[in-house]
Amino acid sequence: VQLVESGGGWVRPGGSLRLSCAASGNIYEVHDMAWYRQAAGNERELVATIFRFGDTSYADSVKGRFTISRDNAKNTVYLQMNTLVPEDTAVYYCNMEIGARTGYAINWSHYWGQGTQVTVSS
Repeated sequence: VQLVESGGGWVRPGGSLRLSCAASGNIYEVHDMAWYRQAAGNERELVATIFRFGDTSYADSVKGRFTISRDNAKNTVYLQMNTLVPEDTAVYYCNMEIGARTGYAINWSHYWGQGTQVTVSS
C-alpha cells in the first residue's frame, strides 16, 4: 500500500490551496482518513479527520477555514485550505487506516503519505 500526496506549494496570506492524497495497492477497505502537519521545530499535530461514514473533526486552529473530504471510489482524501495564514506553514501528511489484502487475510494498519510542504508568506 502506498499513499501519494500532491497539491502543496507557496501561497500568500489569505490564499487557498487544495491537498490530495491517494492510496494505491492491494486495498480491501479504507476507514478513517486524516491530515496532520508538522512545522519546523514542532511536533506533528492532527489537523482534520474524516471518519468512515463521513463525519469530520477539525483542530480549533483551522475550523471554518479548512475542509476535509473523501472520495471512497478513488481511495482519496482532500484538504481544502482557505484563508491561509503564515502559522499554517508546515509539512502536511495524510494518514489512512487501511485494510490491506495479504493472501486470504486482511491486515489493518495506519499508513502515512510522504508529506507535502505548504508555505504561507508574503
